[in-house]
Amino acid sequence: MPIAIISDIHGNLEALQVVLQYLQENNIDEIYCLGDIVGYGANPNECLELIARISTKVLMGNHDHAAIGLTNINYFNDYAKISTYWTYSILSAENKNFISSLDFTWEMDRILLVHSTPSNPPGWHYIITEQDARSEYESFSQNVCFIGHTHLPSIFSQKKGMVKAQKYVLNEQDKYIVNVGSVGQPRDGNPMTCFCVYTSDTGQLEYVRLNYDVAVTREKIIKAGLPLYLGDRLLNGY
Repeated sequence: MPIAIISDIHGNLEALQVVLQYLQENNIDEIYCLGDIVGYGANPNECLELIARISTKVLMGNHDHAAIGLTNINYFNDYAKISTYWTYSILSAENKNFISSLDFTWEMDRILLVHSTPSNPPGWHYIITEQDARSEYESFSQNVCFIGHTHLPSIFSQKKGMVKAQKYVLNEQDKYIVNVGSVGQPRDGNPMTCFCVYTSDTGQLEYVRLNYDVAVTREKIIKAGLPLYLGDRLLNGY
């Protein structure tokens, strides 16, 4: 049975709606969210309410954690700090309570889910390079660890190193760290929304990229009084 693994929505309602429409049309009902539902974008409440309703499991991301005052944001850049304060100011009490209930990790048979790293989920460290990945494999026993956080879709194999592929079959005899990319703020130079569909019985992994109305999302960010940069960066996926 295929499952969808999504991450880093960042208050981008238009991107999230396109993803959910795709999943509905393809009869994919099992949806796991790796966190960062809020931050940067103009629709944090709406995205949280959608995710809470349709997801099988939702995890805590660093921007979610920060939006309810639980993370020291001194390491955030100025844009992230501004959006964090703004997000905190408009989140409903119900949505703040929902965020506070989220776990940092989730285990399922051969799969581990986490927002940042398996070795230290609340440390908010990044896995970007093969060297980063090599230091993490011993932190989990499952066949594959799905992550988000960097907004960069990538597959790391313990045996083969970094793998470049839009579709890939995961081998049970190997160990993988898979970054599922970002629904709401891609940073790999491709503005199309990004997420993964994984079929556990065959090991088939597929990255799905979809167009959404970036112009509408950008305009919402501007009207909310958030920095123009946060809207403009969506146009080119950086």
